[in-house]
Amino acid sequence: MNALEFAIKMELEGERYYREQAEINQGNSLKSIFLMLADDEKMHAQILEKKANKLDYSLEPNETLATAKHVFSNKDRIKNEIKEIPSQIDVYRAAMENERESIHLYQKCASEAADEETKALFEYLILQEEDHYAVLDRLISLLSHAEEWVENAEFGVREDY
Repeated sequence: MNALEFAIKMELEGERYYREQAEINQGNSLKSIFLMLADDEKMHAQILEKKANKLDYSLEPNETLATAKHVFSNKDRIKNEIKEIPSQIDVYRAAMENERESIHLYQKCASEAADEETKALFEYLILQEEDHYAVLDRLISLLSHAEEWVENAEFGVREDY
């Protein structure tokens, strides 16, 4: 399997994963975030498939990170909405690790690219996956702070969250 085929497979697995998370998070704000992440992964796979088939494609910026920041702006609502599924934090950490692996793969592919067009594609995907990583990191941070604060409320100065 070549790097493009592997990347396509990885993106499609990411899409399935985020759609599963959207289903788990029916009825709360995270559903929309996971659907955006799933749509991004699907778009990445489509771009990679076009590249593999030597078809034209475009690298359009998206607003996933900005939209997620807007959703996270009401952190108290999010914490209340998802407190019923606290074990999900490990799932989000696993997703973050998948995004990190994608970033590393695309960095390797960019460094080995035979031409500027291919290099630009992988650099675009690196930025996209870094945005996904940031979204998941923020989600984990919101959930972790609630647990840490309760466990360590009497100790020291805490950052605002």
